Amino acid sequence: MAETTTVAEVTAELAALDDPKIRAVNERHGDDHGVNLGKLRAIAKRLKTQQELARELWATGDSAARLLAMLICRPKAYGRDELDAMLREARTPKVHDWLVNYVVKKSPHVEPLRLAWSADRDPVVASAGWALTTERVARNPDGLDLAGLLDVIEAEMAGAPERLQWAMNHCLAQIGIEHAAYRDRAIGIGERLGVLKDYPTPPGCTSPYAPVWINEMVRRQHGGADNGV
Repeated sequence: MAETTTVAEVTAELAALDDPKIRAVNERHGDDHGVNLGKLRAIAKRLKTQQELARELWATGDSAARLLAMLICRPKAYGRDELDAMLREARTPKVHDWLVNYVVKKSPHVEPLRLAWSADRDPVVASAGWALTTERVARNPDGLDLAGLLDVIEAEMAGAPERLQWAMNHCLAQIGIEHAAYRDRAIGIGERLGVLKDYPTPPGCTSPYAPVWINEMVRRQHGGADNGV
């Protein structure tokens, strides 16, 4: 079945699943699709990996089709320039985030793209570079200038556009969480800038305000013991 599935068949199936109530909720977050993500993942599971179909779905420009494309693609099959073009086309938050997390992070081009995007003048593109930097802070920090990253965050985060500010704040928190030598400085930067200090946080969730976020995650890593911060 997977071998004979066409882009027209898949887009028709996605259109039939579009729910106006889901679309209304998504639109409040800047997204423009109305397909339940559980149902989308079920379609992806049925289709399995199909790189050419993934490219065709992406080319439709439809957000639901693009989300599905990223679930059935082969991340390593995309070239660096292709991924760069895709990111610049991915203007809705969900498509942007899935592209970074499900495709670019698994690409052999991740590091050159991280460096290029971090320096990009487009704040949405730059936010992708910071998201990839945050991943390196947590998983592969060797070679990163953590002090230099904190310098940039301290100088630029307060005035950054929302998407970029959020990504820089995540990097700030990750540095504080993962690297004890920089924890006090990271918390101090967060306290001085006050970014997301008043962000409404549902009960049971951790605040994105970096000092609270850092302290809570360190506490959990130590099994709830006093971490001395």
